Amino acid sequence: MPATILRHLAGLGLLVVFMLAGEVLARWTHVPLPGSVLGMVLLTAALHLRLLRAHWVAPAADLLIRNMGFLFVPPGVGLMLHFGLIRREWLPIGVGALLSIVAVLVGVGLLQQRLERR
Repeated sequence: MPATILRHLAGLGLLVVFMLAGEVLARWTHVPLPGSVLGMVLLTAALHLRLLRAHWVAPAADLLIRNMGFLFVPPGVGLMLHFGLIRREWLPIGVGALLSIVAVLVGVGLLQQRLERR
């Protein structure tokens, strides 16, 4: 049991280190991306380059994924707290959401087509 806890803590520590590295990189470079996204890119690169082994972070990642529902509670509460604002501004929110969905679908589709040509 203690070895399992240590593996989870070590994996979580590695995930936090990559998230913090992404935050630092975002502030230093002024890239218009969230630091957590840059941290995930760094983590992916480290895994791809085999600088980091997947089994080092897998226990913590599995734990986070299994309990992902709990991570959606704070945003859900935030939505409920600001429901009046959402009701008043539903059109810009809806249009923004729709445009962002279309942009992501088009971007992923174009990237997929380009990758398939290779």
